Amino acid sequence: MSHNCRFCSTPLKTVVADLGSTPWSNSFLEPTQEAIARERSFPLKAMVCSECLLVQTTENVPADEIFTDGYAYLSSFSTSWLEHARRYAESMTERFALDDNSQVVEIASNDGYLLQYFVAKGIPALGIEPAANAARLAEERQVPTEVAFFGRETATELVKRGIRADLTAANNVLAHVPDIADFVGGFAILLKPDGVATFEFPHLLRLMEGVQFDTIYHEHYSYLSLAAVERIFESSGLKVFDVEELPTHGGSLRVYAQLRSGVRETTLELERLRATEALAGLMRMETYTAFDDRIAAVCKDFQNFLANAKAEGKTVAAYGAAAKGNTFLNVCGLSPSEIAFAVDRNDLKQGKLLPGTHIPVHAPTVIEDAKPDYLVILPWNLKTEIVADNEAIRDWGGRFVVAIPKLSVF
Repeated sequence: MSHNCRFCSTPLKTVVADLGSTPWSNSFLEPTQEAIARERSFPLKAMVCSECLLVQTTENVPADEIFTDGYAYLSSFSTSWLEHARRYAESMTERFALDDNSQVVEIASNDGYLLQYFVAKGIPALGIEPAANAARLAEERQVPTEVAFFGRETATELVKRGIRADLTAANNVLAHVPDIADFVGGFAILLKPDGVATFEFPHLLRLMEGVQFDTIYHEHYSYLSLAAVERIFESSGLKVFDVEELPTHGGSLRVYAQLRSGVRETTLELERLRATEALAGLMRMETYTAFDDRIAAVCKDFQNFLANAKAEGKTVAAYGAAAKGNTFLNVCGLSPSEIAFAVDRNDLKQGKLLPGTHIPVHAPTVIEDAKPDYLVILPWNLKTEIVADNEAIRDWGGRFVVAIPKLSVF
């Protein structure tokens, strides 16, 4: 089946990762035979556009079926992410001289995890969030939130109501939108003439260097390099003037953009990162074609580890029912016979089954009761936080396991 680029319509020819067919990574199941029987899987393949360099999934799973009232991802369950959000609010307030006359708007504001810090400073803030359950939690934090998908139409409605932004934030959402041109175009409408838009997203370069194939899932329509983002922004009315490299999510970028008419100068950091991507080969199709073999090697190593643990009568559990973990477990073809259970702090996931693998999810307190020999950290980007919270497993000889970018047992 042929596919065209979701941004520039160029026919796609180069496969980056073919991960088979999997369920949606956040579609947790009730532990019933009926729920299991109704579960659906969809092809999960990423390809790269030779024209605009956008890496993208080939299947358009409807966003309004994923990001609904029951959407299970809530940002505030990660203490390290909350600290990241607090530092962002401090930095942006200082850099752009925000005060009680300013307007901050966050797109995909989730449960108010970020905007709460602007509200605490007395800076007017508004969240736009499609998942109604997350929006309700934000309102409880005194963060005004509207339930809507963002794009040119929503931005136009906000402007009609007199809302224009001095600062917009869009953290880990740029990859989640099927119509990326419409989404970015909304910021060009919503920003004040001298406004700034920041976008954070996992950096494609780090994904490929770290074999982070588990960050590929249906909710992530795009996998972004600086080169692709600059081309998309330019055609949508924005231009990038600065960029920061961040440690979050295995290596992310924070891109600063302004209207095309903006007068802020391009920074040296932006020039440096452009050169880094070019040197790494992100402009050449052959760089992408070798990725599938590296994925197969990671899965084989982990499967061998599990087989050896099973042969030795060892119990293996997993920490973190994150989307990336679900992609990883499904691509590796696992089940409760290899991993007995998973734990997660999010009570919306507890008592459910992981999609595809049907591994049961419990509260973290179960670790102490079950005393597994190995605890696999699925959200490896939160490894430091998770290890610190679960050092007690060493009391019974338990060990931690991380599989990406290569198998590590410690």
